[in-house]
Amino acid sequence: MSVTFDLQSVRRHPSPRAVLALFKPITWFPPVWAFLCGAVASGVPLAGSVWLVIGGMVLAGPVVCAMSQAANDWCDRHVDAINEPDRPIPSGRVPGRWGLWIALAMSGLALVLGAALGRWAFAATIFGVLAAWAYSAEPVRLKRSGIWGPGLVGLCYEGLPWFTGAAVLSGALPGWPVIAVGLLYALGAHGIMTLNDFKALKGDRLTGVRSLPVTLGPARAARMACVVMALPQLAVIALLAVWGLPLHGLAIAALLAAQLAAMRVLLSDPRGRAPWYNATGVTLYVVGMMVAASGLGGMGG
Repeated sequence: MSVTFDLQSVRRHPSPRAVLALFKPITWFPPVWAFLCGAVASGVPLAGSVWLVIGGMVLAGPVVCAMSQAANDWCDRHVDAINEPDRPIPSGRVPGRWGLWIALAMSGLALVLGAALGRWAFAATIFGVLAAWAYSAEPVRLKRSGIWGPGLVGLCYEGLPWFTGAAVLSGALPGWPVIAVGLLYALGAHGIMTLNDFKALKGDRLTGVRSLPVTLGPARAARMACVVMALPQLAVIALLAVWGLPLHGLAIAALLAAQLAAMRVLLSDPRGRAPWYNATGVTLYVVGMMVAASGLGGMGG
């Protein structure tokens, strides 16, 4: 089945409200939170670096994440015409090629702001911008893979801003415990992104995107997502115990136990319960990130 998309629209310019919808502010929270976790994990007092922290949070969410959303919506306009035709581009509220120009302009803004925050932020921003386009755009379009696509998004939503927050605050390469914990939470975010793919199941099937819900089916994909979310947290708990932070590990273990209870509800109806789990289990997951960050910050990063 072929899907066509008409770039013509009666509207010549997008309204500010349509542009804001294109940027999806609700998606900014994960990278902003991860940046803040990384900053806490660095062990550097935040009170003395307020502008760095604010600038980094703006870079992670309203700039880089917003750019990635615009790029993804532009590259996914044909899929969205099936899954969510009321989105800004397929609905015509962002007409013509405005979605492309906005995504490109935000890419440039991201690089400028990243450079202003220092070499570590600039390097991370370059990676983030390239990753956003590699995820969405042809011919690479890593989102076609149920393995590489969610993995890249998890890395850029959780691991990259965590690393950036720690590096920007400390002004140096973070210590290996900070990097290791950030990578583990990024790995676990692969499962979160797999659950997020449930909402696009119909369009992904029709357009050849091989997400895990498409290739494995909703039930098996949900089980795999749960395993992928849980195992890295177990590794974090073990590492915190080894590093002399057993209370932090116990707190994360309690949060994981609550997630496991929520996972049972999710697995009873994966397609119907995926949005519910994203609002409950994922919240417990990211709270655990801050618990781990506070422990690492207390031991000096």
